[in-house]
Amino acid sequence: MRRKFLFTIFFLLQVCFLFSQSKKLVWADEFNTNGSPDSTKWSYDYGGSGWGNNELQFYTAKRKENAWVKNGHLIIEARKEDFKNKKYTSARMVSKNKGDWKYGRFEIKARLPKGKGIWPAIWMLPTKSVYGGWPKSGEIDIMEFVGYMPDSVFGSIHTGLFNHSIGTQKTKGLAFKDLATAFHVYAIEWMEGKISFFVDGEKYLQFDNNKSGSGAWPFDQEFHIILNIAVGGNWGGKQGVDDSIFPQTMEIDYVRVYR
Repeated sequence: MRRKFLFTIFFLLQVCFLFSQSKKLVWADEFNTNGSPDSTKWSYDYGGSGWGNNELQFYTAKRKENAWVKNGHLIIEARKEDFKNKKYTSARMVSKNKGDWKYGRFEIKARLPKGKGIWPAIWMLPTKSVYGGWPKSGEIDIMEFVGYMPDSVFGSIHTGLFNHSIGTQKTKGLAFKDLATAFHVYAIEWMEGKISFFVDGEKYLQFDNNKSGSGAWPFDQEFHIILNIAVGGNWGGKQGVDDSIFPQTMEIDYVRVYR
């Protein structure tokens, strides 16, 4: 009996060891220092070109009114204000060339903005477009939200063969009542053969590598993280923009990447 007990303990210790080795934190921002976001981890996309979606905001860079860290949270704020011929400002923060990965678990804990016309996203794009311009080199939307659907968040995959421009995107939504008042953990597990989507640990979508080539699976290259709030746009502005809602913020508690 004693030998059996010791064997069981040994087995459980081995399982715990293997589990700890299978999930190793390799990159994170806990946003513990007030002020400007960490420039060793984040850069900014800049401009007001519409970003391929007829978006209405101008994305600023290193502007404290649109992105800052306070009390352990990264705050991205969309504002109604005239700026470089646009009527709204916001920030689009990227880890490109500062945090780039192929495969892993990606977790972001966030509280979302609200209101008609708002379009926040937590997503990933390829660092190098090896297979060509969008959508051929892929896009992974860890979380998308549009303000005119206040109780829903979505995870999506876009590739050359599967994308919204031709109505074949792989996507699914979940319903929540507290997206603007509570923090939720949005995550993906990206492996060589599949990408799985989670909210608060609940898996709700899986996209499999059918091994037919890059048209279906361009996800064998490094991707980086993007955090942003868009205003209006083809999806976010589908029912117009309510100017009375501004300013609106997305708060990020942490970003963590595991191997």
